[in-house]
Amino acid sequence: MRRLFPTAQPNKQGGTDRILQVDPQTAIHWQAKGEAVIVDVREPHEHAAGHIPGAILNPLSRFDPSRVPAEPEKHLVFHCQGGMRCGPAAERLMAAGHTGTINRLGGGFSAWAKAGGPVER
Repeated sequence: MRRLFPTAQPNKQGGTDRILQVDPQTAIHWQAKGEAVIVDVREPHEHAAGHIPGAILNPLSRFDPSRVPAEPEKHLVFHCQGGMRCGPAAERLMAAGHTGTINRLGGGFSAWAKAGGPVER
């Protein structure tokens, strides 16, 4: 039987078991239900060209762990354009003392948009 909303998968780039990769459909579902905090680690010009509604801009180039809200009842989702920058951002947050799970959006913003997730411009 196929799941409608697959669960998050362990990070395939090594790292910790607290950094997971989540598929776009699951992240879209979480966002629609108000169950996610989404952090965009792209640069401001990328965010301005199109972003996930409600995403918090915190670029990897000047990532500030204190700008990530502590909402343990929600899924924390990091995303970039294609899925490469959110891993280092997640590692920086963990190094700053974050103890919860961090979900990396598989395929990044590109996959989100392709999967039909809402986009603001």
